[in-house]
Amino acid sequence: MRKIVHATGGAAESEIRIQDMPKPLRVAGEVDSWCTRCRLVLNHRIVSMDRAKPHQVECLTCRTQHLWRPKAPGEPTAGSTPGDRARPASAASQRGASQHARLSVVARHEREWEQAVVGRGVLEFKAYDIRTTFAEGDLVRHKKFGDGVVTRIIDGKKVEVLFRDETRTLAQAMT
Repeated sequence: MRKIVHATGGAAESEIRIQDMPKPLRVAGEVDSWCTRCRLVLNHRIVSMDRAKPHQVECLTCRTQHLWRPKAPGEPTAGSTPGDRARPASAASQRGASQHARLSVVARHEREWEQAVVGRGVLEFKAYDIRTTFAEGDLVRHKKFGDGVVTRIIDGKKVEVLFRDETRTLAQAMT
């Protein structure tokens, strides 16, 4: 939606400016939101509204549904100033710090996974099957968890597998 604004100058000159007006928010409409899976601010479809604000949204890239987040975590709000950081830590800021720590753990975990998989061929991945016996370093393709690397053999029936999002214990050699 566009709005035409007429402005007059001092010498009876007129100027026409076209301003973009924000689209009215409604269910099934689109809005920008922080995607918790993609970890980017992307275009989302509004699934539900709470008063005049989106409540739940669906990412148009990865199709996950989550709460609407207008900004990336840790991004300053419009009313914040650099002096706001000098205040003593509140419970909310401590939660923000713990979220930041979790994000860095997730980033470190993803880096470990990428280092374990780099240089390995796509055809080296074995489809995960509970009856298969795995060795340390084997590449595994799981239907639900995706690609992973066997990091250790816990015992004859269990292996620890490093997936992109987290490490999981899977069964093996079950006949």
